[in-house]
Parts: sequence; structure tokens; C-alpha cells
Amino acid sequence: MSSKLIAPSVLAADFANLQRDIDMVNKSEADWFHIDIMDGVFVPNISFGMPVLQAIAKHAKKTIDVHLMIVDPDRYIKTFANLGSNILTVHYEACTHLHRTLQAIKDEGMKAGVALNPHTNISLLEDTINDIDLVCLMSVNPGFGGQSFIENTYNKVKELKELIVKKGASTLIEIDGGVTNKNAKALVEAGADVLVAGSYVFKSTNQFETIKDLRAIANS
Repeated sequence: MSSKLIAPSVLAADFANLQRDIDMVNKSEADWFHIDIMDGVFVPNISFGMPVLQAIAKHAKKTIDVHLMIVDPDRYIKTFANLGSNILTVHYEACTHLHRTLQAIKDEGMKAGVALNPHTNISLLEDTINDIDLVCLMSVNPGFGGQSFIENTYNKVKELKELIVKKGASTLIEIDGGVTNKNAKALVEAGADVLVAGSYVFKSTNQFETIKDLRAIANS
């Protein structure tokens, strides 16, 4: 059984002390950096752009998991590869030709992820699941950090896991939004492989301990 991964979401970091927070993740038991790129069009918020990602990539010593919450992601696939992304996740809802987008991401040497909004049905991935390295299930409505967890997520994880097994795919399941020590175990039991945690990690008093505990719960 491969170990479950913890991916702190840099959107919740202290931007005035970004290098300090990047170093914290580097030295912690976290596995990945989760980086949200928002354009203010696909979601009602704007996060950081290319220069900030470039700065993060320069200091990050772990897998860089980039989540694009933008319209027309195809325009930027090459750019994100050049900036150091290891995994590039696009939203199902933002892609007209999902299969083509997935191939373009892989052609740039990255792993290809697909994110689903809370209302988007798992069955829509039936035809592409074997081409997807990671599915990011949004467990809050995308756009803002610190939202509360949507309970229906557990059912979606189970349903997605069934699809992956049925198709013989090796896709990882990532949960993004409202992950804490209260729901981590149940998410993993439902089939989750990667837990993204933002405010829960960065707003805690001891970030190292919070990450360590979350990882221990996920792998217990």
C-alpha cells in the first residue's frame, strides 16, 4: 500500500514571508507543494501568477503540484512546464477538448491532472480516466481558501475509486478544500491518495506538527 501524501496549499501561506513558508514545507513531512493559479474569470478570485510560481519553484525541494483554475488552460501549458511544474491540473469544466489537453500536458513532461467542481459528475471521466494521472476533487467551491468541507465528497471519492479500479487505471485521487484532522481518515478510507491542506496547515500554531499529524492520520 503506497503511503498517502500531504500537499500544503501555498495559497494559504503568508505572502509577506513566502520564502519562510516554502522552507517550512521543504523541512516538514509534507510531500508536495499545491499551488493554485486563479484568473478571476473561471473562479471569482485572483491568486498569484507566473513570477510568484517561478520564485516558489526556485526554492521548493518537493513535487510542485499546480492547479489551474483558469479559462483556456491550453494557452499556458508550455509556460507552466518551463516554470517547473511537475503536475499540471486543469479543470474539466474549462476544457473543450480534454483528451487533447491531457496529451499536451504529458508532451511537456508533466503529469496530467483533472479537477472536478463539487457539482461535476464523476461519470464524465469514464472515457479519459486512463489518460489522467491525478483527479483533484474539489471538496469546497473553488475560488477561496478557508471554506467548509462539502460532505458529499466522500461519495464522490468512492465513486471515482470504483471507476479507477474498473478501468484498471493508476490515477491518484486528490482532495482539495476543507481537509483537517477531522476528515482525513475518512477520506483516505473512501479512497483518497493526496490531501491538500491550506488554512489548516498555515494558520496552525505549529505547522510542522500539524503536517506530521495529518500525515500520520492519513497513513494510520
